[in-house]
Amino acid sequence: MSSATDPWGRVDEEGTVYVKTADGERVVGSWQAGAPEEALAYFKRKYDSLATEIGLLEQRIKTTDLAPAQASSSIERLRESVVDANAVGDLDSLVARLDALNELAGKKREELKVQRDHARGAAREVKERIVAEAERIATEETHWKNGGERLRQLVEEWKAAERIDRATETVLWKRLSAARNAFTKRRKAYFSSLEDQRSSAQSEKEALVAEAEALSGSTHWNDTAAAYRNLMNRWKSAGRASREAEEELWGRFKGAQDTFFNARKAAFDERDKEFAGNAEVKEKLLEEAERLVPVKNLRQTKQALRSLQERWEAAGMVPRDSRDRLEGRLRKVEDAVRQAEESEWRRSNPEARARAEATVAQLRTSIAQLESKLAKAETAGNAKAVKDAEEALTARRAWLEEAERTLAEFSG
Repeated sequence: MSSATDPWGRVDEEGTVYVKTADGERVVGSWQAGAPEEALAYFKRKYDSLATEIGLLEQRIKTTDLAPAQASSSIERLRESVVDANAVGDLDSLVARLDALNELAGKKREELKVQRDHARGAAREVKERIVAEAERIATEETHWKNGGERLRQLVEEWKAAERIDRATETVLWKRLSAARNAFTKRRKAYFSSLEDQRSSAQSEKEALVAEAEALSGSTHWNDTAAAYRNLMNRWKSAGRASREAEEELWGRFKGAQDTFFNARKAAFDERDKEFAGNAEVKEKLLEEAERLVPVKNLRQTKQALRSLQERWEAAGMVPRDSRDRLEGRLRKVEDAVRQAEESEWRRSNPEARARAEATVAQLRTSIAQLESKLAKAETAGNAKAVKDAEEALTARRAWLEEAERTLAEFSG
């Protein structure tokens, strides 16, 4: 048999196939049938198969979430295959690629460890928050239905969260369980005491109903209406009985109220019919009173208003739906006369007039001084002094305008 060579191997005359490595040649097989070139091609295909397998592993490690342990196992398996491979090719480069893969897998392993540590830390924070909220509910929550539902949600959130180290997980779970038990005990105690409160409230409301029913036939309208308001306040502060008892007692209580207030309304409606004539009288008195405004002669207007007020009182009561409107119109006239009287007093007050005159005189003097100061500043070309004087003059002139208006009021 003739021999054949390749950059990475050869076949000698006896058919022995060698591969070249950094450590020298190594026998990888024997070829007796066929040309030496066919032997090299065969063993190169075996090399290509190994290279392809390593390439696939590189892709998996670089682009997928292959577990570090599985990656290391696959690398070591391929390393053994390459070291002892009966193949012809650059086996040293395959080993180098596997070394690089091993380093990459190590980095992935460290990254995964960091991610897992971070996830555990985040899970611990989540579970500590869950426990803290459960403990708050256990000690503070009084909306029992909402509290119970939220505790159930917290348990589901706990189950959905990542697991943490066993010791911490156990401690936090015991706290969560204790909080749920504490909430359940407190809720039971509340509803137990609530039954006692409802029984007490029922007794108190039964007494209130008896009082309300006793008053339902009264014709002392004002006193009885006040008594019913007091009964209603006591009803509200008595607490709630059981639903069935509450509905039955409230029906009786409201029925007694309705009986009284319906009777009072009927009586007031009848009385309002009688008062309709009084309203007509007061309408005419208002027309007369409103002609007094605006006030021209204060003394005569006051005399006329006193006469109107006496006739107003003599006219008697009016229907309830007219009372506020009529009295409101009269108050407007009374207010106008009172304001006129106050204005007259201000005009005739010598002390106030003297103060107003003094203020006007003082401001005029101050303005004259500032005008002189401004003129000097302008002559001197002192821009800052000019600006300050102008601002001060603007303020003093505004004050003087107001003071002169006040003084003018004393001149009538």
